[in-house]
Amino acid sequence: MSYHEPVLLDKIIQMFNIKKTGNYLDMTLGGGGHSIEILKKLDENKGLLVGVDQDIDAINYADKRFENYNNYELYNHNFNDEKLWKKLEEYKFDGILFDLGVSMKQLKNAERGFSFNLDGPLDMRMDKNSKLTAAEVVNSYGKKLLADIIYKYGEERKSRRIARKIVENRPIKTTGELADVVRSCFSTGKRKKTRKDMATRTFQALRIYVNNELNILESALDHAIKKLKKGGRLQVISYHSLEDRIVKLKFKRESKDCICPPEIPVCRCGHKASVKLINKSVITPEKKEKDKNPSSRSAKLRVVEKI
Repeated sequence: MSYHEPVLLDKIIQMFNIKKTGNYLDMTLGGGGHSIEILKKLDENKGLLVGVDQDIDAINYADKRFENYNNYELYNHNFNDEKLWKKLEEYKFDGILFDLGVSMKQLKNAERGFSFNLDGPLDMRMDKNSKLTAAEVVNSYGKKLLADIIYKYGEERKSRRIARKIVENRPIKTTGELADVVRSCFSTGKRKKTRKDMATRTFQALRIYVNNELNILESALDHAIKKLKKGGRLQVISYHSLEDRIVKLKFKRESKDCICPPEIPVCRCGHKASVKLINKSVITPEKKEKDKNPSSRSAKLRVVEKI
């Protein structure tokens, strides 16, 4: 089973303006779709591509895909793992990429438990070695905590009703069972405006919570900015408003010399800008790409450059 088409590929390559002798870091390797295009533009003796993914299946897939190249290194880590940044201590990068979210290969593998369209175990772990699974959250968390998770990470207005239904129908063993419980809270199986499945937001919320995605993102962005060379660029593709908000605010903050509250007349924070914004408005795929690759429809790209 293959991974999805790399999103915004041409724009990513264009924004990096790749140097043949440069070092590039792909923090969310997946199937290596972005990385292999970077590798093609590097000098095999002087350029370097470093790929990171917490999913060992992605590492193995990319390693096989890159077999004709010798100028790459792959690391099986969460992108906020201090052990990873220790291993990368000697490097500075000309470009760093984050492509957030779940891959199509993970979604289409029922055993991983990410999809509400395929019946499989309630897992949802990006890193198979992690202890917390969606099954534990769904079947052991209290009604209020469940509702809070679904509302906070899924922005689901009916979170209380969904949490109550989940508790009433325990134990819930599979993704199919959970999706049916969530759908039963609505009068129809799809949202009228977007035609999205009603289970989408709840599954998103559980995935984000199980993998602690939002809490580690801001810290990982701090690490990445520090690892950029002067003139190096950091690009982040996000797929929902919660991720994009974190990226937007982080980039805005780090592009300012002063972050004191506006009511303070003299700067006291001592903060200095470390990056400049390359795109002040978010970049989205063109219609042609959205038609060809529906999974790109919600993608948003933000780019900064180290100063």
